[in-house]
Amino acid sequence: MARVSTYLNFPRNTEEAFNFYKSVFGTEFTNEIQRFSTVPQQDGQPPMEEAAKNLVMHVELPILGGHVLMGTDAPESMGFKVSHGNNIYLNLEPDTRAETDKLFKALSEGGKVEMQLMEMFWGGYFGSLTDKFGVAWMFNCNSKT
Repeated sequence: MARVSTYLNFPRNTEEAFNFYKSVFGTEFTNEIQRFSTVPQQDGQPPMEEAAKNLVMHVELPILGGHVLMGTDAPESMGFKVSHGNNIYLNLEPDTRAETDKLFKALSEGGKVEMQLMEMFWGGYFGSLTDKFGVAWMFNCNSKT
């Protein structure tokens, strides 16, 4: 079955971020969090640093309408460099304005609201924010209730 998901990379705080998202959406991880300690040693690669072994290798969390967030820690010791920017937004389209308000409020805690939720010319109830982990979110609710 085809699906759309969004993959998020964090610099060693994926578990914290995903536990936050889990509390916002009230859903459960699809499987247990997979750790880097389960990755077999690769030929020609240096041994994994001890501090990286408990980091998140992969996590999945269903959110709205069948959409799944996936994530991983991306430690520099493994050749990754996470840089936060405004090039990725997760677009949420809740069924009701009450749900839109609830999610917007929860995700904005500790973050930065770019545009408060408001009526837009296309008939939607729209707003945007960046959460406390640097992830950008847009909301567009077409319901009048």
